Amino acid sequence: MSLPAGFRVIAEKTYNRAEPERGYTGVTLYVNVETGTIEERPVTDQMKELFVGGKGFGLWRLWNAVEPTTTWDDPKNEIVISSGPVGGTTAYPGSGKSIVVSLSSLTGNVIDSNVGGYFGPYLKFSGWDGLELQGKASENVVLFIDGIHGVIQLLACPEEDVNTHVLSERLMRAFADSDQPRDIAAVSTVTTGSGAENTRMGCLNFSFFDLKRQAVRIKQAGRGGTGTVFRDKKIAALVVKSPAVKPDSNKPADIKALQETGARINKEILELDESQCDMRRVGTAHLVEIMDEYDLLPTHNFKFGSHPDSKGIWSNVWREKFGQNMPDGCWLGCTMSCSHAVDHVPLTTGPYKGEKVLVDGPEYETAAGCSNLGIYDPAFVLEANFYCDTYGIDTISYTTGLAFAMECFENGILDAHRTGGLELRFGNAEAALEVLHQMGRGKGFGAIVGQGIRRMKAHFASEFGADISFMNDIGMEAKGLEYSEYVTKESLAMQGGYGLALKGAQHDEAWLIFMDMVNNQIPTFEDKAEALHYFPMWRTWFSLVGHCKLPWNDVEPANNAETSEPAKVPEHVENYCKIFSGVTGKTVKPADLITQSERVYTFQRVFGVRMGYGTRDHDAIPYRSAGPVTVEEYESRAERYDTQLQEKVGIDPSGLSSEDKVAKLRAYRESQYEQLIDAVYRRRGWTPNGVPTIGKLRELGIDLPEVVAVVEPHQ
Repeated sequence: MSLPAGFRVIAEKTYNRAEPERGYTGVTLYVNVETGTIEERPVTDQMKELFVGGKGFGLWRLWNAVEPTTTWDDPKNEIVISSGPVGGTTAYPGSGKSIVVSLSSLTGNVIDSNVGGYFGPYLKFSGWDGLELQGKASENVVLFIDGIHGVIQLLACPEEDVNTHVLSERLMRAFADSDQPRDIAAVSTVTTGSGAENTRMGCLNFSFFDLKRQAVRIKQAGRGGTGTVFRDKKIAALVVKSPAVKPDSNKPADIKALQETGARINKEILELDESQCDMRRVGTAHLVEIMDEYDLLPTHNFKFGSHPDSKGIWSNVWREKFGQNMPDGCWLGCTMSCSHAVDHVPLTTGPYKGEKVLVDGPEYETAAGCSNLGIYDPAFVLEANFYCDTYGIDTISYTTGLAFAMECFENGILDAHRTGGLELRFGNAEAALEVLHQMGRGKGFGAIVGQGIRRMKAHFASEFGADISFMNDIGMEAKGLEYSEYVTKESLAMQGGYGLALKGAQHDEAWLIFMDMVNNQIPTFEDKAEALHYFPMWRTWFSLVGHCKLPWNDVEPANNAETSEPAKVPEHVENYCKIFSGVTGKTVKPADLITQSERVYTFQRVFGVRMGYGTRDHDAIPYRSAGPVTVEEYESRAERYDTQLQEKVGIDPSGLSSEDKVAKLRAYRESQYEQLIDAVYRRRGWTPNGVPTIGKLRELGIDLPEVVAVVEPHQ
């Protein structure tokens, strides 16, 4: 095909498309955007056995690309995108995920992010089990993978506006074979925007074409700054054009098993979803009022867990606003269909003021993040959601980072002079949007917020003489990654879920609040450690094979509560065994899936050690994650905390000042967290300093010489 006007070929390679066989094509694609090198790299049997796919392939390719001294902005750093052997399956819901792996611009450590959209499956069906991007281009480039005609082109990009809602729309239409919707739908892009270029919290937007709306939709690889790495490499976009997707595109070993297993869960979703989580009508936003009810919805920088104005962003609001009044899926055949959007949203600020736009979401994390700012106006939520997406800024890091800045403002660390005239008080929607636009431009105080909480703390201490201890207590980041939006003060297990998460404070490894706080199912340290072993390993598996977590436990069989381990949803675990076996032909039991994940999870921990992280001191959490930092916080829940002092700590609170109560409760809770870490390390087979033992590496079959060499000095 002829190139769209203005594009220039920098490098080109033709190839014979490798058809998937039992979920794998057997090759990955390497592109160096600096040198123009385009290579095919074999997927070995060892790669499949040890790393499975998806996140595992990404970690292994990145491990072999970087050195211990490599930084996120080094040309040696890579962005690796892979789906996984089950990715692209249409018979089972949630099988369209891609996983992005890189060195993070926020944390410096390895980051992985699981994302919907069509790019990962389309990449596979175009012949590739994964894509490695390395080097730094000298000008903005687009990588075009034409899986229909077998051509790869690295192109100079003439487009000046690289923001997602503009660039993705243009590229999908420009590289389609015609302007017919079905041809446009054969194209998927990865883009970001000016905010990714000007902050450290850039996200990547993976597209799909909504045939009902005749419009481009996007999903985000949000965490850790993968979009920032993308723009640092001067990549404007990735474009893939895929052959038609069919039920047997993965060439599965047993398609009948896939179809029968998919039919079982599809029936559950259609019959039970509306009475359970209602994902098909409102998606993850259904959580807002639930979290508020249980005092878990962050408000005012995680000081509190509920707010009387939260009704402004409850799910009934979004149910009325979501367009089409029908389910939306971000992959073909997904009956969970939780990917909702709001049509024709009028923008009131910023460079696109006056336009009416399509907004994907809001998801729970975005709405709850706005609660954390003390803002409960749905119009603000939608405008902030849109601009974060098109600028390529992670909504979690934006809201959690800005909430920290707002508390600093209200405590006198910042003032209007230091913020360039912005009154950064909780509830100030106008100021919050202005910060977001400044982040998009890389100007003003927004440029400082865009560096993330860890760097804001250092800046405020050095430039303004702020108390670093207080900021460490209230700065909601772990390992340099901003917290996602759950209050964890009353769930020790969830504190560990955040602090021990390999990438930083992200809930996708373990979400244990209800098991721990509400249902009291894991009362002892050993119980919590067991949960913090199983659930991170189990959730890791989704990112190995190209799955979404939501169909696992956001709809449950009618009899699930009667099973011996309802939190694990055993029927669905058995489904995944059948799906993996049905695609790959390899018979597996639930324990085998956990072993697959533990192998990759442990390898990632070693990778962190190799890069200078991955030890106990890096598993620390801000105290606000564990308990009340201030007298205001304590007194807002005084009855609760007084009772805990009496019953758990053995201290009579009567006669004590609020300051003394805060200090005594803190000593107890910090001790509890340290004991939890000890128990988790023992369960995982790690040293007291958090490093996997050589014996554990040997047990898992990853005692490769280069892996053992990393941990030997720490034994």
